[in-house]
Amino acid sequence: MAGLTAGAPTPTDITVHGQSRVLEVGFSDGARFRIPFELMRVYSPSAEVQGHGPGQETLQTGKRDVALEALDPVGNYAVQPRFSDGHDTGIYSWDYLYFLGSQEVRLWQEYEARLQAANTERDAPMAAKAGHSCASH
Repeated sequence: MAGLTAGAPTPTDITVHGQSRVLEVGFSDGARFRIPFELMRVYSPSAEVQGHGPGQETLQTGKRDVALEALDPVGNYAVQPRFSDGHDTGIYSWDYLYFLGSQEVRLWQEYEARLQAANTERDAPMAAKAGHSCASH
């Protein structure tokens, strides 16, 4: 999980736009981002998505229509979303939300490249992952 860096911008407002499926976040440095729920879900900071180290990531597919069912505060440094597909283990620090918003174009490009390398499509159903028994999920 990305931590809260001292002096880093913090949210001044957070708005969930359910119909357009974006999380709008305004930051103390004046930046404002509209982060698609799908991007948040595909790049969840959870171990379920990121794994426990480089090369252990699980490519997320079929998340285009994912909805945000809840957004719970975590202390004064993060939020924990609950998505309509049942995923609720990612904790999104303010730093991580800023990263997602500021790097959205590059992240989409990387995601599309990973899909192509895996010979799959964005809307393909998630493949079952066998043999993973991480207690952090």
